[in-house]
Amino acid sequence: MSDYNYLFKYIIVGDAGVGKSCLLLQFTDKRFRAEHDMTIGVEFGHRYVDIEGQSIKLQIWDTAGQEAFRSITRAYYRGATGALLVYDITRRASFDRLAQWLMDARQNAQPNMVIMLIGNKCDLDRREVSFEEGAWFARQNGLFFMETSAKTGQNVEPAFIDTAKQIYENLQAGMFDMSTDAHGITVGAGQRARPAPRAENLNSLHFACCGG
Repeated sequence: MSDYNYLFKYIIVGDAGVGKSCLLLQFTDKRFRAEHDMTIGVEFGHRYVDIEGQSIKLQIWDTAGQEAFRSITRAYYRGATGALLVYDITRRASFDRLAQWLMDARQNAQPNMVIMLIGNKCDLDRREVSFEEGAWFARQNGLFFMETSAKTGQNVEPAFIDTAKQIYENLQAGMFDMSTDAHGITVGAGQRARPAPRAENLNSLHFACCGG
């Protein structure tokens, strides 16, 4: 499939081992691989989705979480319109470092980037970070929030697609200068001549736990 109305560039960030690559694989291929080599630099995936009758290509960059690759990650923020900020609910240290990841995102990305906070591995019992703590961090920082399981697929689809819906709404509201692609959005050959219908208003922050 080569025709699309818009291309949205995403970046997935967070500590090493929180499941970023597994989330990408689950979303693009609908499968889970328990043994996954640690990402070196960046990995790439894509998928087409339908938003309000528009064909949207999501181009997703999965970044390394190690400090040694942080400068590479910062470079990828600059052309991204959406970010999934991921922590592991069974590792408090990954949650405690969210503030640093968020600061990097806001210093290096364009100001209208949509950020979805993801508490991954919610299928596991040994939780160290409560849903309420994740929701509080999201509210304090103006983020969307979901808990996901890359293993079972729980909430993985909504995490990526709800982010795209919010980007599309911002696009329809004229929040991006479409004369440049620095904001991470590309107009595709399939873009229709007539304006697309406005997306449903998603401005209120959306939270979802693994229970629903």
